[in-house]
Amino acid sequence: ISWFLLFIVFSAALLLFNFLNYYSFLPSSPLTSLHQKIEQKPLNWKW
Repeated sequence: ISWFLLFIVFSAALLLFNFLNYYSFLPSSPLTSLHQKIEQKPLNWKW
């Protein structure tokens, strides 16, 4: 159970980090321009 909770917390933190990356660089833009800005700035993805 502890490993399962740790996995859930880790995945939730990673999703929150991705959403913060989206909304820090894209405050209020539609989904069509989202892919273009991701292609222009590949360094925003910290994978």
